[in-house]
This record gives sequence, C-alpha cells and structure tokens, in this order.
Amino acid sequence: MKRNSLLTLLDAYTPEDGIEREMYQDTIAFVKMHPDCFERSLEIGHVTASGLVLSTDEQSVLLMHHQKLGRWLQPGGHCDGDSDTERVARKEVWEETGIQHLDLYKSGIFDVDIHLIPERKGLPAHNHYDIRFAFKAAPGQEIVVNDESLDVQWIPLQEVQKLNDSESVVRMIRKITA
Repeated sequence: MKRNSLLTLLDAYTPEDGIEREMYQDTIAFVKMHPDCFERSLEIGHVTASGLVLSTDEQSVLLMHHQKLGRWLQPGGHCDGDSDTERVARKEVWEETGIQHLDLYKSGIFDVDIHLIPERKGLPAHNHYDIRFAFKAAPGQEIVVNDESLDVQWIPLQEVQKLNDSESVVRMIRKITA
C-alpha cells in the first residue's frame, strides 16, 4: 500500500499545537480513508507536496508569485500518483524555480497544511493536503520563472509576512526563525 510511506513520515512528525495539529490529524484521516489520495482525480481533495527553500546563508526563502492564485507561496504541486512526497516537493521546486540542487534543511516533514482551492474552470473547490519539506539551496544556481508564476524571488525572512501574512506561510517562517 503506497500510502504507508506517507503515514510513516506523518507518524514521525510532531506538528505545532493548535491549527497545525488539527490539520495534521485531518490529513492522517484523509490518507487512511482514500487509497487514491495521491491522485488529482480525487475531486474532494488530494495530497500535494511543497518545499520551503532557504538560501545558502539561511537569511532568505525562495517564493513564487503564483499565477493562478495571485499570492506569494513556496513552490509545490500535485503528486499525480507519486507517494514519495519529498521527491514530489523536490521536483516541484525544480520545475517552478529552476533550483535543482537541494539539501534537506530538516529531516522529514517540516509542516503540514490543508488549504481550500477555489472552484476554477469547471473543477470543484477541493482541499490540498500539503506535505511540506524544508530545503537549503546549494550555491550558484540561477532562478528560472516558468508559466506557473508571475515572478520568483529570494525574499528575506523578515520580509515574507509583508508579501503573504497567511498563518500557513507565517508558521513556516516562524519555525525557521525559532
């Protein structure tokens, strides 16, 4: 059962108390309930993966100005059947930013989030059960902006909240700076 690898990762992770703990518990229940949880075709929601990428000096994070959502976010996306969420997060970072050489900043899951994706182009509103990893970029890599984003930039940690003050993003920055 390909869900076991994610459930093992989730079991080894300790979320923050409060909102993240609730989302963590809801994610575990969702994964256990839906054998097709990694498939985009599961219209009520699906597992996604994303990566918070720190600069080599750990003073900035790489954010993309998401074209569809109009918000500054960490790169990430759909698993499309791949149950290896860390691999998906790495692939999404590379595809969306051009940054390919990454070291884990922290082993295992870094954050868990559930966010509602609004109805769009005939697709119903649905939840993304986002499994997040923290990476550190190897030096000397060029940023590439693709068609999924309006821009990609290294944002100083203390400036992130000015671009996106959602608890989802602020929580990750809080974990980095703690």
